Amino acid sequence: MKVLEGYLNGKGMKIGIVAARFNEFIVSKLVSGAEDALVRHGVDGDDISIAWVPGAFEIPTIAQKMAKSGKYDAILCLGAVIRGATSHYDYVCNEVSKGTAHIALETGVPVMFGVLTTDTIEQAIERAGTKAGNKGYDVACAAIEMVDLARNM
Repeated sequence: MKVLEGYLNGKGMKIGIVAARFNEFIVSKLVSGAEDALVRHGVDGDDISIAWVPGAFEIPTIAQKMAKSGKYDAILCLGAVIRGATSHYDYVCNEVSKGTAHIALETGVPVMFGVLTTDTIEQAIERAGTKAGNKGYDVACAAIEMVDLARNM
């Protein structure tokens, strides 16, 4: 049996990041984690572009533009949606996750879902670089693996 897998070798990769400004005190930590992972695994800092959008709901629009531009090997979507007292949380989370998945399937570009969807601010903080690691870092590593895998198929 032939096993196909990607490796953490980001040399020569161009990565786009779409980050939500809403809950920026959390999202900025996800962005830092992603940048750390990308550079640590060989992506040149000059080959990383970041677009800040107002909130998580706006992420798919810019992610799609980046993916269709042909300039990027992968797109990282980073944000933090924290449950409130209304159903707004459910609508935003559903649309952002569906949107990012659709873009990846439509374009063939890995579009990575790094949007935290938590019940509390504390849970978001834990996933942005404290107890539960940094999901920005994790998503960046997954993107490198996906690009490497696709290149080797």
